[in-house]
Amino acid sequence: MAVSLKSLGQSALDEIKAVVTALPDGIEEPLSDALLTSGRIALHGLGREGLMMRAFVMRLFHLGLDAHVVGDMTTPPLGNGDLLIVSCGPGALATHDALIARARSAGATIAVVTAQPEGPTSRLADIVVFLPAQTMADDRRLARSSPSVLPMGSLFEMTQLLFFELVVIKLRDRLGETMESMRARHTNLE
Repeated sequence: MAVSLKSLGQSALDEIKAVVTALPDGIEEPLSDALLTSGRIALHGLGREGLMMRAFVMRLFHLGLDAHVVGDMTTPPLGNGDLLIVSCGPGALATHDALIARARSAGATIAVVTAQPEGPTSRLADIVVFLPAQTMADDRRLARSSPSVLPMGSLFEMTQLLFFELVVIKLRDRLGETMESMRARHTNLE
């Protein structure tokens, strides 16, 4: 018997809820503080995690922050007082390590969003945001115990998107922004 779309959706929502419920109070504060006190902000992620980072950059821009995607032609250099945020769900990626080394040598603060807070890339960070969700790096290991109904790293990626949106709401309040002031920064070239 086939599982219904509604049943799959409820399972996925339950998993996301379980991850968000497991987050400690105040988990967003070090990242939020860094976002509010940094000059330039650059974000990086690969694959679908990169898409979640791009979505976060857009919202940070809507808040009026100087946020950019690493690799875009208009991304400025980072230096003292700036912030690099990388998404590294699996906890170790050589590309991320190289970017972190470069940003750190320029004086930037480093934040890592990950499902593996003890991973090598996470250990390079000043700020670690731990989202305890399945990633593509551990979906096979977890398949024998408690796998997500969602494929590969989707649980981590969806949790990222929700976490980032919640951070934006809290930042909006701290900055005194409104939905209208954010909307005014949205492109009119659509």
